[in-house]
Amino acid sequence: MSDQPTDARERLRQNFLDHDPKHHPNRWEHLWQQDDLPWDKGFASPALADVLADRKDLLPTAPSGRRPRALVPGCGKGYDVLLLASWGFDAVGVEAAATAVKAANAESKGWEEKPEYAVKDEAKGRGSAKFVFGDFFEKEWEKDAIGEDGSKDGQWDLIYDYTVTLRPNWAARQSSLLSPTGRLICLEFPTYKPPSTGGPPWALRPETYLAHLSRPGKEVEYDEEGFAIWKEGESAEKGALERIAHWKPERTHKIGEGTDNVSVWKRR
Repeated sequence: MSDQPTDARERLRQNFLDHDPKHHPNRWEHLWQQDDLPWDKGFASPALADVLADRKDLLPTAPSGRRPRALVPGCGKGYDVLLLASWGFDAVGVEAAATAVKAANAESKGWEEKPEYAVKDEAKGRGSAKFVFGDFFEKEWEKDAIGEDGSKDGQWDLIYDYTVTLRPNWAARQSSLLSPTGRLICLEFPTYKPPSTGGPPWALRPETYLAHLSRPGKEVEYDEEGFAIWKEGESAEKGALERIAHWKPERTHKIGEGTDNVSVWKRR
């Protein structure tokens, strides 16, 4: 795929240029306030929809006594959260931009009546959908998400992620949040970009996920071009996640057609 920059992509790049990643929540808030949302497609991820419909063998089993819980970091207007709730998950989206949370709540108004979010499995019924404000890398938002027990590790049965930043911290956070029998579903995008083009979205390849999720919280080696180095058979660190499935989805958002990957992970 060609990676010729568009006006929208260049605006995104300039918005984050020379900013410490720790300050990125403020930069996302700026874009939301400007209603400059080129990543917003107006509907849930087709790739996630197909995993939920066609790959039930990869999904977590429902825990006893409660619905399975699903988390979507950086959920935007919440389409994926609503999709997960339609499949019976109690789903939560977390956003570091307060304006995004407001937009998600507005988008979800009357969502139960929208055809795209009709109950998908009558036996499971409909789950809940909720949006919370907070920095994914911090713990404060967890109490708003699932109550006072939210500060405990391993609370989430399914996490859907397509927002990899602060990569060592990202991997450690995913490992901490995922339940012992949970599944992390990643939409790997963009795999076609050279790292030198910057972001967002920042270049990602399967090796990036393998290197970081096998060593949560650890720095990994990158080559001269900016690609993560991962060698098959490398020893995993404590808390490592293991990739159990990897494929190119038949459907995804147009910009990633032919280059996106889906990967599914579990605890080792």
